[in-house]
Amino acid sequence: MATAKIPFNKPSMIGGELAHIQEALEFGQLSGDGRFTHLCNAQIADKTGADAALLTHSCTAALEMAALLCDLQPGDEVIMPSFTFVSTANAVALRGAVPVFVDIDPETLNIDPEKVSAAISTRTRAIFAVHYAGFPADMDRLAEIARARDLVLVEDAAQAFGSTYKGRPAGSLGDMAAFSFHETKNIISGEGGALTLTRPDLVERAEIIREKGTNRSRFLRGQVDKYTWVDIGSSFLPGELIAAFLYGQLEQSDAILETRLALYDRYCAAFADLGAAGRVTLPKTPPDTTGNGHMFYLLMRDLDDRDAFIGGMREAGIIAPFHYVPLHSAPAGLRYGRSAGDLPVTNDISARLVRLPMFFALGSSIKTVIETARSWLQQNP
Repeated sequence: MATAKIPFNKPSMIGGELAHIQEALEFGQLSGDGRFTHLCNAQIADKTGADAALLTHSCTAALEMAALLCDLQPGDEVIMPSFTFVSTANAVALRGAVPVFVDIDPETLNIDPEKVSAAISTRTRAIFAVHYAGFPADMDRLAEIARARDLVLVEDAAQAFGSTYKGRPAGSLGDMAAFSFHETKNIISGEGGALTLTRPDLVERAEIIREKGTNRSRFLRGQVDKYTWVDIGSSFLPGELIAAFLYGQLEQSDAILETRLALYDRYCAAFADLGAAGRVTLPKTPPDTTGNGHMFYLLMRDLDDRDAFIGGMREAGIIAPFHYVPLHSAPAGLRYGRSAGDLPVTNDISARLVRLPMFFALGSSIKTVIETARSWLQQNP
């Protein structure tokens, strides 16, 4: 087997990341909530249009904060897609609540609002909407459903930094949103995340939860003369070196978005004929949305076709992985959650989806990816 010469992902430094790390070292604070944390919070709030943004050590942490802010109690239910990463469900299960898995739309691969509406019970407390591949879900319809039942609407925007829905940025479309800056995302810090909030009444409690359940943020602002334990919480802060690296990326977010969208468009053009011929299915941009070039995927004919394609690409030295194993069929999903009816679209998409390499420095290597993929598809009609 050939050694991989084109990985699925490769993290890149874009601008002032190292200079900012040096600044943080010279300033002398390496623990969280320092100068670069505050700079990142301000940038993220500005980019997302949220009332507030709080940097976290991961998107998982941001989702766990969101679950705490939902005041979930044992036996409560939260509706979410099964086609998502485990952190979406873990945040709910850790509170003793039940993830209720619903199906996705076959065109957008986002949570199907009508399935959400049908899954609501007297125990439902929140909806967690995942923006798959960086394309926002149908947030107006989900907000309508949430308002009618007094439910909290949370965006799992791990993949969607820089995307928009009806001209509004991801991160400002629900009551709160969780972002990821993991090295596989568009804007990176190795590990890292953020929680954005559009409800001012949640901001102070979010600060407390993030600071181990203390009112330390109020103390640092001079609003109280000492800080103490006032609520449940955990240590959700990243260190300043993470924040310094991330700030260098945020400064270049427009350039990163432009580069990734150009790569995405090139993939779309390269496989358009094979999509038209029915050999593969290409991503479809949901109505009223703009993506961020986070991911390019192909839907193959079936599981065997998908696995053979992955193997063929690997033999050529190109890593092209599948994505989620549906949570409703995972061991922990069966233990901690439940499905609202059958999920045929989720099962089908999970078996057929394959992702092509997508990262900032992919550059001219995209030509090799395209030529290799097209050659395999044409040789296996």
